Amino acid sequence: MTLYGDDQTGAGLPGSPDSNAQSSPPPRSRRAVAGWLSLAIAFVVLGVLALSPAPYVIQQPGPVFNVLGETETEDSPEPLISISGTETYDVGETLDMLTVSVVGNPEQSPNWFQIALAWFSRSEAVVPMSLYFPEGTTAEERDEQTQVMMVNSQQDAVAAALTELDVDFTSSLIVGDIVDRSPADGVLKVGDEIVKAGGTEIADVAELRDVIAAHGGDGPLSMTVVRDGQRVDLEVTPTEAEYSDGSTAYVVGVQTTETYDFPFDVSIKLNDVGGPSAGMMFALGIIDKLTPGALPGDASVAGTGTIDAEGDVGPIGGIRQKLYGASNAGADYFLAPADNCDEVVGHVPDGLEVFKVATLDDSLAVLDTLRDGGDTSSLPSCSP
Repeated sequence: MTLYGDDQTGAGLPGSPDSNAQSSPPPRSRRAVAGWLSLAIAFVVLGVLALSPAPYVIQQPGPVFNVLGETETEDSPEPLISISGTETYDVGETLDMLTVSVVGNPEQSPNWFQIALAWFSRSEAVVPMSLYFPEGTTAEERDEQTQVMMVNSQQDAVAAALTELDVDFTSSLIVGDIVDRSPADGVLKVGDEIVKAGGTEIADVAELRDVIAAHGGDGPLSMTVVRDGQRVDLEVTPTEAEYSDGSTAYVVGVQTTETYDFPFDVSIKLNDVGGPSAGMMFALGIIDKLTPGALPGDASVAGTGTIDAEGDVGPIGGIRQKLYGASNAGADYFLAPADNCDEVVGHVPDGLEVFKVATLDDSLAVLDTLRDGGDTSSLPSCSP
């Protein structure tokens, strides 16, 4: 018996022709398949979530406007601030006002991917949608509100500038809104001109607050208003209100606006910008035009802050975005409201020197020092 002949090929042995035919790759693991499938589903879910609307808006640096320069109009560039009816003078080079662009509104929210990118940006901020758009407020309504704020801030800026320069003008205090279920509800009316409170002639909101504070909780407060051309005597009983910071004050529940009668015309042209935060820079620009010499000299100055007729500078939103907007525009110096200092510290771009201002006089002191080449180290600044 022949055990191994020429017809025996050694099937199944290494190297034999049919060895590959009889072997196959190990079966793919069900666990691996399930893992890859889960990963694919996770990526799809993450992609959907990343592109879904978020209940936030993004603040980022907006356009920068030189209040001493020109602005674009439909016809041709015109001075951003124009004054007629009185003598004006040459101005400095740069007093920049800053803006904040808001990405998102109730009709078109940013997606979560955009939110994530903004979260890690030093010049952007993520804030709740409700901060800009309270429930039920549309983008159009928000724009209308901010335009009203801009118009009022421009008038307050003119009043602050003329007060600083001792130029006489008259003003009226008008009821703009009444808080529901407040002492004024059902007593005062929107459009009333408040002319007297507690027997004292009232010219502005500061005087009204002083009278209400002095009266306190001593029963009804007598008031006289002009309504439909007629003087009306009435009484309102102030109530004590507590604010978010724990402070209290007596109030009657009205929001007022001041209207002014100036001795000459001041026109501020700035399209598609709303809000009250440019008030201080407008006031500085007006003063520069009404006084000899360049207010900031050749210094490149930017700033922000609300202002009232008495020249008090108030806080604004988006201070970090405005710091970066000023830096991007080439400013060397920045005027920041004192009440925003806690947001300024730690967020100042390299090369930008920031000064703390609480009044129009503070701002003018900074500009005087810069123009004269003085020592800026002695000026108030935001510190930790």
